[in-house]
Amino acid sequence: MNRTHISFFGRRNTGKSSLVNALTGQNTALVSPVKGTTTDPVYKPMELLPLGPVVIIDTAGLDDIGELGELRVEKTMQILNKTDIAVLIIETTDDLKNDLEKELIETFLAKNIPFIIAINKYDLSPVPLCDKMPYENYIQVSAKTGFNIDALKEKIASLANTAPKQQLIADLINPHDLVILVIPIDNAAPKERIILPQQQVLREILDKGAIAIAAKNTELKPALEALGRPPSLVITDSQVFKEVCEIVPKDIPLSSFSILFARRKGFLETAILGAAALDNLKDFDKILICEGCTHHRQCDDIGTVKIPAMIKKYSGKELEFYFCSSSDSPQDVSNYKMIIHCGACMLNDREMIHRKNKAVSQNIPFTNYGIAIAHIQGILKRSIEIFDINVPQNG
Repeated sequence: MNRTHISFFGRRNTGKSSLVNALTGQNTALVSPVKGTTTDPVYKPMELLPLGPVVIIDTAGLDDIGELGELRVEKTMQILNKTDIAVLIIETTDDLKNDLEKELIETFLAKNIPFIIAINKYDLSPVPLCDKMPYENYIQVSAKTGFNIDALKEKIASLANTAPKQQLIADLINPHDLVILVIPIDNAAPKERIILPQQQVLREILDKGAIAIAAKNTELKPALEALGRPPSLVITDSQVFKEVCEIVPKDIPLSSFSILFARRKGFLETAILGAAALDNLKDFDKILICEGCTHHRQCDDIGTVKIPAMIKKYSGKELEFYFCSSSDSPQDVSNYKMIIHCGACMLNDREMIHRKNKAVSQNIPFTNYGIAIAHIQGILKRSIEIFDINVPQNG
C-alpha cells in the first residue's frame, strides 16, 4: 500500500504490455499480436529507479469489444481509483483526437492523476514530432528497441508525489519511549507471522528510536507489572479492545492499530462521525462491511462474524449484512445505512480516499473496524485522546 501505483492505459495493440516489459526489464506481461491478449489487470511490484518501490499495472485495451470486452474495460476503469501515475500509450498524435483517449485524459484531470503520454513504436516511424502536442508531458518511445525507456522512467519519477505522508505512530512518540503492542494470537492469526498493520507500526517505533514491547492480551497484565516504568502508549488489536482497556491504567494513552490506520489514510474524523450511525440503526437496515484484500476466513472471522454479532447485540435490531473484499467495492452504495471498512493496510491512499469519498458523496456514514468496535464498547473517546479530536458524547 505504500508503493506508488503506476498504471498503463491504451487501446489494444498499442504496445502497453511490451512497454511494461521494457520498463520492468522482465516478461511481466504476456505479449501477442492478437488483440485483447491482456484481460485482467496485471500487477508487478518492483523497485523502479530513481523512484523506488512501485506497483506497475498493465490493463486491458480501452477499445475491447463484446460482452467480455465490456467487463475488461470496466476493470480497467476501476484501476483509476488506485492509480498514482498514469501512462497513456498511443501510436500517433492523431490518437488524441479520438473519443476514448480524450475521455480518459479528462478523467485523469478530473481525478487529479498526473499522467504521461507515451507515443510508442518510434522504431516504425523514427521522426521527431513536428505538430504541436496539446499536452506538455509526452515522450516518444520504442518498446521494441528500448528507445527512451530510461527517459520514460525519469518522467514517471518526476510526477511522483514526494510530499511527506501522515505517519502511523512516529509523531506520537519520542526516542526511548516504551510502547506496548497488544497482539492476540487466535485462530484467525496467520501462522508463524504477525499481520501487516502490526509490522508497520513496529517498524515506525524502531525507526523513531523508541522501544517496542509486544505481548498477547493474555500476557498484558504481567507485562505491565514487569516494566520499570509505565509505557508512553499502548496500541492494541481492536478485537481485544475492551479487555485491554480494563487492564491498562487510565493515565496511560491507549489506541488501536485500526485507528492509527484511519488517521494514516486521512479519514479519521469521517470515521468517528460515521460510527455514530450505529446508534440510529433500524430493523432491516443494510450494512456493508468491506475488506481491502482477500484472505482465508476462519469460523470467528472479525469482518463476517464478530463485528456483525457486536452490532446486532449493540443495536438490538434485525439487520442485513453485506460483504465485499479486494476490488469488489460497489460504486452505488446508496442503499446501505452505513459502511464499515477494514484497516486498509493493503490499499494505497488514493483507493482508500476514493472509497471514503464515494460513501460521503452519497451521504452514507463511513467508519472502520477499530472505530466501530471502540464506539460499541464505549471507549472511543479514550482511544483517540492522543489525537485531540472531538467525538460524539456517547463515544
